[in-house]
Amino acid sequence: MARDEHLYAQVTSFSNLYLAYRAAARGKRGQPEVAAFDFDLEANLLHLQEELRNKTYRPGPYRSFYIHDPKRRLISAAPFRDRVVHHALVRVIEPLFERGFIADSYANRVGKGTHRALDRCQQFARRYRYVLQCDIRQFFPSVDHAILKGILARKIADPDVMELIDRILEGGVGVLSEEYEMVWFPGDDLFAVYRPRGLPIGNLTSQFWANCYLNPLDHFVKRVLRCRGYLRYVDDFLLFADDKRRLWDWKRTLQDFLARLRLTLHDRESTVYPVTQGIPFLGFRVYPTYRRLKRRNGVAFARRLRRWYAALARGEMSYEALHRRVQGWVAHAVHGDTEGLRRSLLASIPIPRSTG
Repeated sequence: MARDEHLYAQVTSFSNLYLAYRAAARGKRGQPEVAAFDFDLEANLLHLQEELRNKTYRPGPYRSFYIHDPKRRLISAAPFRDRVVHHALVRVIEPLFERGFIADSYANRVGKGTHRALDRCQQFARRYRYVLQCDIRQFFPSVDHAILKGILARKIADPDVMELIDRILEGGVGVLSEEYEMVWFPGDDLFAVYRPRGLPIGNLTSQFWANCYLNPLDHFVKRVLRCRGYLRYVDDFLLFADDKRRLWDWKRTLQDFLARLRLTLHDRESTVYPVTQGIPFLGFRVYPTYRRLKRRNGVAFARRLRRWYAALARGEMSYEALHRRVQGWVAHAVHGDTEGLRRSLLASIPIPRSTG
């Protein structure tokens, strides 16, 4: 456990709040809510600091909307001042947990990310014959608050920080309730349906806490199952081996372990197959010697490209903004064998003349 009982003073210091503001505002200064906060920045930060220190801070309501990425997901955006608090909290507590994460956990960590996860996946695909692909059912809506707080409290001794975590968690209760289908676990009584659960997708805290929540799973796979070929990206994880039967046995063991976290696997989607079939992972299909971008990714980009070109023609988007968006997709697509696809997509839709 972290024995420093003065973490809250670090979280609420003006310098930490200012750095948290900068991180939360990065790339979003043009948004009205961010611009309004920035207009009287010092006063807004001092007011936020006062609320935090006086324990009068209360999170605001979420704004929710659906995206298709490619699954239909409910994204919940917290008010900007709350996002500043999320960054301030994570800046201080993340180092306490980072040292305990395994090397092959790749989501929302400095120096990791999707492209390194794809590289590692391909390394394992070259080394092993079979893969067990696992996907957790309703992960973010299923995260149990009592279990999560127990995991966090093992590292955080400061009761004020835990109280702030409680408030952030309570602010998200019910946001994903319509996305959750009740699952009953052994020993549950009728009151289990009322257990607080769910992390709003879109919060920095939710992304960080997802790694904390699944860190016991990572260590179970590495230390108990002794699986050398393992990696995880949020709730998608892969186990590699040369023995197909061993992987099926591991799946049954993992189902029992995940029940301790009140989580379940997608039974059909969590399956064993040869790596030569290609592993659908993070928008690509990964083979031992090459990668293909998933078709729906290319189709979705073509649709976005047409919308961007139409906006350019109406004068609603600049060439510079269009270029940034296209380059962002290209920077992702180049991590697969996509040269022909990129040429085809970018050549198939003529660039219109702006009316601006």
